Amino acid sequence: MLRRPKPTDSEADLLREQERFLTSGAPSAASMVRRPDKRRGEAGDAEGADSSENQKDVVTIEDLPDQLPSLTPAPPKKSRFKASRVTFEDEDAGERLDRHDTHISAVLSRIVERDTSCAQISLPAVTGLAFPKVLHRSETSSQVPSSSSKGKRSIFARQIAAQRLKEDKTLKASSAEPRDQILRSDAGSRLVSGEGLQGPDSSGETLRIHQENQAKLQAMSKSEILEEQKKLFSQLDPRLVEFIRSRKSQSAVSPGSPSEHAAAAGTCSEEGPPAEGAESGESCRTAAGSGQSPPEAEMEEETEVKSPPLTEDDLPVKPQKEWIHMDTLEPEKLEWMRDLPSPRKKGTKQAMQARFDFTGTLIPPSEDLPTHLGLHHHGDEPERAGYSLQELFLLSRSQLIQQRSLALNTLACILTKARGGAYQSVLKGSVTSTLLDAGLLFLLRFALDDSIEGVMSAAVHALKALLVCAEDEECLDCTFSWFRGLACFPLLPSSQEEEDEEDEGLDESMRETAKEKEERKSDYDVARQDVVKGLLRMRLLPRLRYILEVVRPSPLTVQDVLHVLTRVARHSSWSAAQVLDCPRLMETLMSEFLPTSWTSPSSLSSPSVYGRPVADAMKLLRVLATSGRHACARLLNSLGVRERLSCLLSAEPSELLMEPNEALRISTEAYRLWAAAAAYGQACQLYIDLYPALVRTLQALNSILSTSDPLQLHRLSALLSLLTQVTHTAGCHQELQAGMVRAQGEECPPPPPVSWSHVTGLQPLLLGHLKGVVKGLDNPVQRDGVLTLIPAYLVYLQAHYQQLSRQTCFKPVETLQDLELLTSEVLLPLLCHDVVQNLMKNLRSSSVVCNLQSSPQSPEVAPSLPGLACSGWRDRPGLAAPGSPFPLLTGLGLVFETITEIHKGLSRKFSGLLLSEPVIGYLRSCSQATPTLSHSRSWLFRHEHHFLYLLLRLAHRLVPVEPEVAKHASLYHQVALVLLPWLLPGSEYLAHELLSTVIFSKDFLSEGHSGGPEAVELGELKLHTQLHQTSPSLQTVGALLREACTQLPSIRGCYLTHLAHLEQSVITSRDVFLGRNPWIGSHLLPELTGPTLPSDWPFIPLIGLYERAGASDGGGLAVEELPHGSLQAVTHCLQWLLLLEVWREEALKVVLPVAKLARLSCVFLCSSDLFLERPVQRLTWGLFRLLTRGSRLDSLDLDVPPPGLASFQDLYSALLAQYEAVSFGDRLFGCWVLLPLQRRYSASMRLAVFGEHVGMLRSLGVTLDQLSVPIERFTSPPEDSLPLLRLYFRALVTGTLKLSWCPVFYVVAVSHINSFVFSQDAAVQEVEAARLSMLRKIYYLADEVLKNHLLLFRLTQQHLQLGFDMYEQLPAIRAKRLETVLGLQDDSGA
Repeated sequence: MLRRPKPTDSEADLLREQERFLTSGAPSAASMVRRPDKRRGEAGDAEGADSSENQKDVVTIEDLPDQLPSLTPAPPKKSRFKASRVTFEDEDAGERLDRHDTHISAVLSRIVERDTSCAQISLPAVTGLAFPKVLHRSETSSQVPSSSSKGKRSIFARQIAAQRLKEDKTLKASSAEPRDQILRSDAGSRLVSGEGLQGPDSSGETLRIHQENQAKLQAMSKSEILEEQKKLFSQLDPRLVEFIRSRKSQSAVSPGSPSEHAAAAGTCSEEGPPAEGAESGESCRTAAGSGQSPPEAEMEEETEVKSPPLTEDDLPVKPQKEWIHMDTLEPEKLEWMRDLPSPRKKGTKQAMQARFDFTGTLIPPSEDLPTHLGLHHHGDEPERAGYSLQELFLLSRSQLIQQRSLALNTLACILTKARGGAYQSVLKGSVTSTLLDAGLLFLLRFALDDSIEGVMSAAVHALKALLVCAEDEECLDCTFSWFRGLACFPLLPSSQEEEDEEDEGLDESMRETAKEKEERKSDYDVARQDVVKGLLRMRLLPRLRYILEVVRPSPLTVQDVLHVLTRVARHSSWSAAQVLDCPRLMETLMSEFLPTSWTSPSSLSSPSVYGRPVADAMKLLRVLATSGRHACARLLNSLGVRERLSCLLSAEPSELLMEPNEALRISTEAYRLWAAAAAYGQACQLYIDLYPALVRTLQALNSILSTSDPLQLHRLSALLSLLTQVTHTAGCHQELQAGMVRAQGEECPPPPPVSWSHVTGLQPLLLGHLKGVVKGLDNPVQRDGVLTLIPAYLVYLQAHYQQLSRQTCFKPVETLQDLELLTSEVLLPLLCHDVVQNLMKNLRSSSVVCNLQSSPQSPEVAPSLPGLACSGWRDRPGLAAPGSPFPLLTGLGLVFETITEIHKGLSRKFSGLLLSEPVIGYLRSCSQATPTLSHSRSWLFRHEHHFLYLLLRLAHRLVPVEPEVAKHASLYHQVALVLLPWLLPGSEYLAHELLSTVIFSKDFLSEGHSGGPEAVELGELKLHTQLHQTSPSLQTVGALLREACTQLPSIRGCYLTHLAHLEQSVITSRDVFLGRNPWIGSHLLPELTGPTLPSDWPFIPLIGLYERAGASDGGGLAVEELPHGSLQAVTHCLQWLLLLEVWREEALKVVLPVAKLARLSCVFLCSSDLFLERPVQRLTWGLFRLLTRGSRLDSLDLDVPPPGLASFQDLYSALLAQYEAVSFGDRLFGCWVLLPLQRRYSASMRLAVFGEHVGMLRSLGVTLDQLSVPIERFTSPPEDSLPLLRLYFRALVTGTLKLSWCPVFYVVAVSHINSFVFSQDAAVQEVEAARLSMLRKIYYLADEVLKNHLLLFRLTQQHLQLGFDMYEQLPAIRAKRLETVLGLQDDSGA
């Protein structure tokens, strides 16, 4: 195997490699030729003969042009005739002239007379006239129309054609044979005429060939005919096949008798018995050369039959003789007057172009719709109704206004249905992605600039259909009142970092920033990666502002514009700032759609939303407010939102001069906007001002429940969310007041105007409401409304008691009594209610974690335009569906967590939640789940993670005190382990709490104090007895587990230390979860780039140490030079990994076995002797034994690249280099290096050992007993790599590989060479020659011991001292082969 030269090679090495290259015969990458110098008058020789001294050396490289490219952009002109001429430089000009001579003698000399001996001669028709009839021009035109023939024909040619047509008709009339006889063998071949055959019996020979073919076809079955047909097509030239098909089509639609041919085709497929008809049909298709499957072939038969040409009788208006130039019928020009052909009735396997009606419904290809619907047009398929996407794109740029509007509205309907997943089951690919790739974004942006209002409105509607999913917004609105329902992820596409080749090798200060790279991109590149960012790049916001301010469109268009702006604001905080900063956009919205005064709508006036409050405008302000604290402050203070809130909420919805439903919607959105502002600690003065109005709304609970109006319920839920946020803000007043005093002039958030005394009166009122609402569960009419309101009440109670415990006015005794009453009167009856128990049975069916399969009608989500995929969320089970138990149970979990933190004695009363069968079954399903992260699931995952976290927190309080709950401690621990790498950005506080409490708790590792280590020891002893292994490391796993269980607090401290870089994120997340509103900067969660912790988080200490020491300094560091505490950190990490591998194997199943091996290899790579330390050595031995057990060893696939690495082979090369440098023959390191050298893995790693690192065999002294991998995995199947076998043999012969130095690979090499030289399998010449040569060399070896090992090897035996068994003497068949090779057989015979 040739290698590339290295910088360290000497001149002797280069010469040696050159000699190897020349002897190998490999082609060179560049060749040197000598070209003549035309400037010196040198002529080139075609054969490369003698060359002069002045010739230059020219290096030619493959695929490199001889001449430099032209600097002009236009292509060079080429002669059309020069390319067809082939000339040679040494060709004689006279010979070329003779070859192209066009003299008459040259032409006559090349004339070859055609053989007409067998041609049929037809005599002229006998007439009774003495002279031929005079031919008149009028008779000629009436006989054969010129249009029926190809091209323009003369009068004489048309007369001859008419005569032949007459003869054909006479012949067919005289031979009235049935159609089935025509298809028999005596009908003759339709392809071979026999005109080229010499001899008098050419027609008879043709007929005999045809009969023989027909007999063979009739004897074959249908499947055999199709198989032979496929073979024939694979051998024939495709052009020949097309020629045969064209011959068939010409004969099928000949102008003489189209009706007869159609009848013949029908007879071929319909008449006659079934078997005979099938055979005749197959013979027809075989003769025609059809290579398609039967359904497609039938379709081909249908399309081949054409309708007869038009006649005068078919015309709706008869031409008159007086009309000029109307005496001749032209059928080609009248084809468009025919009726449309009927659509296809038979299916086809070929993909067909999708066509849609004006509502976006997909029209099946076989559906025959009436023409009055306006769906037929003169397109590629006039018989099919509907418009394709290409045709709609074309119409959208039409000059006709109606066509542009129609196309855009149709595209809007298609996009709406596509976003809802209506085409997933019937169309291939994504319609949305296809439209975006085709340039839909630019098309809509151009249409927005149209001067016609109708086209502009249609473009806005299509843009809204592209960007906005109405069901996504409805689902977000319904979850607003849930715990942390206000927060949401930015709808940013997944970031794909593109490597910029221009920045490679440049200094950090000279590289372009991300902003500069973004500005350098074109609009197309930006839109391809991010649709919203591309639209903002194309100045969408100023155009929408112009439409609202100047055009003043219809109410529907105004709503579409507001929906588009809301979707843009959800994109990110940057896009929300763009909306706020757009000149006059926010002023137009506030003045036109959120005025402070308006008049009542009149039925006489034209419908318009200008000058009246619009709920969608208020929702836009709410989404803008959630993007950040400063954006919310701008809305409240600069744009007058505070005054609008006071105006809209000070009166009842019925008192507003608006439609009732619109008044309820805008009142609800106003409460939500106020809640978003109160979640920052802003707009709290309004609470004091509007307190009477708020209480009046709360007192109307009974009337709201009696009506069960969804709009009323949403309004009350929004009000409860507002009161919850005001309570959180008021709870921080005291802390901020004290902090302001301590700050002494330093920057500190000011205390809010609302204090705890302002909100204490709400708790009795809302608690009374909750008691009444719980009683309403018994009323079937009120049940749905009650289930909607209870979560909001529970979230409020949690906020109240959480903030109450931090106040100076907190009275523990009274509070504990109140909590006991709350538990006994409200919480326990609610938990035990039949309705709640039935809801809990829906946990698994409503879970997003447990139900990863997509719905039957999954919505389309383009990568550049992420969405929430909530299409049809009300009609299917789901976390946000009306029958979901998650909002209610999450609210209960919040209250339980807060109550048990204050009153720990109440913990046991809530054990029923953890011990219920639905919850236990749900937790077991979660422990086995492997959810995938995506935008469409992340916002739902977040709510389910809250519920799981609250269950684990309750279990943490109950496991030490409740024996029944402690029985399921391992299940809770398993759920905590799988939940930790699921937590999303914004949930860092939850991850910190799980690590601090549940993950490393001794109470949840019940195996550690219930005989678990002893059971592991017994299992290991049993395994060793069965395998007859005596490695001293095997009996230490139980002791290692006992030691690890005692070190759990230290292990927890180790991991928390290595996760200290998340401290700021944990603090930000803590402020959100604990309701510290004045410290919250934004309710927009961090960008969804991945989970908070990686799935392989247990390996973090090892990876961190490798990155700090091994990676930066290339290994080779001593333990003393490692960062302080590194040995202890590695020890704790290995202890934790050992615990997980033994008792929580399922928690690490998301980490691939190859990834585990790669991460553990950092033990050897990060230092020169860290792996020699006794605690590290013992723990790594234990992990190695666990990784090399039977089932786990089978799942180890080294061909899969580990996460973070290009390939495992790169890591293995570093391991080999490290082993050669610092291993000192360590057995553990040796086993680690031997593991990837098994036979089933790539031979490149074995080649690396016996090639570049062959010196390591001297110290690779791992014995067969110490190797926990069976030796058969190295020796079976026999090696088939010839270069590797040669390296094996060379290492054995040269003494590099000895039994005393490297026992394992000595056995492996002997086994493979023995199998190779005595193999009886057929092989190529090179392999066979290598076998003979190697066997001959073995026989003549001077080392008798090695010779006997190689010749007499029998089987590997791991328990023997040698490691293999040997024959006493060579078997007969092997001895005979050896004699044959050595040539001794002939000598003995002589």
